[in-house]
Amino acid sequence: MRQHEINVPLCDKCALETGSIFKHLTAEEVEMINFEKDFRQYKRGDVLYQEGNRISGFYCIHSGIIKVFKTGFDGKEQIIRFAKEGEIIAYRSVLSNEAACTSAKVIEDCQVCFIPSEILISFIKSNPSYALELLKLACHELGEANSFITDIAQKTVRERLAEILLLLVNDFGLDEQNYLKISLTREELANIVGTATESVIRLLSEFKTDKLVELNGRKIKIINKKGLEKISNVLTRI
Repeated sequence: MRQHEINVPLCDKCALETGSIFKHLTAEEVEMINFEKDFRQYKRGDVLYQEGNRISGFYCIHSGIIKVFKTGFDGKEQIIRFAKEGEIIAYRSVLSNEAACTSAKVIEDCQVCFIPSEILISFIKSNPSYALELLKLACHELGEANSFITDIAQKTVRERLAEILLLLVNDFGLDEQNYLKISLTREELANIVGTATESVIRLLSEFKTDKLVELNGRKIKIINKKGLEKISNVLTRI
């Protein structure tokens, strides 16, 4: 764990820039977070917390990307989501007062603010607007999880991979050359789709042959978004 006391972001400025849920706090509540939070920096591969552990707070991401995942009986990861700038993770374990049901690992160097559990609980009790927004966030994530379960049960791996690529475009965007701004290993892609790494490699090769994407190492260039939409059958969701 790498911790520094310099260049600590101020929550009021950060919340406005990222659209964070903290924009619903009062000036006094924001000042409380600024005083109580612990600013931390992590490198790719660092683990913030592990499934089954008790955690004493939650994380707000200032920069970088973190993958949130569960580990199966065979040790294989199932990636639940990617968290990025302005988003919070581990808050549901705080609310339920239960051990963490997921693990979190850095895939792009990040800076986060760790906020003690007591702060979140006190804001929920004192700020109805903030509590409502937190409830909306939890419901949205539950809805995403339900959609994922449906996809796993009803869609082919080809359809799911196309959908995941579109979701990554939607969440992280494309650079000037139409490459995804998030760089993932083939194994990480497989762990999102819920299939074997070999299947993802084969399907990406097929997508390349069909001129849907171009591949440059871990980087994926989106060539034909409409074609991916047709394969994924998620025109109304993306």
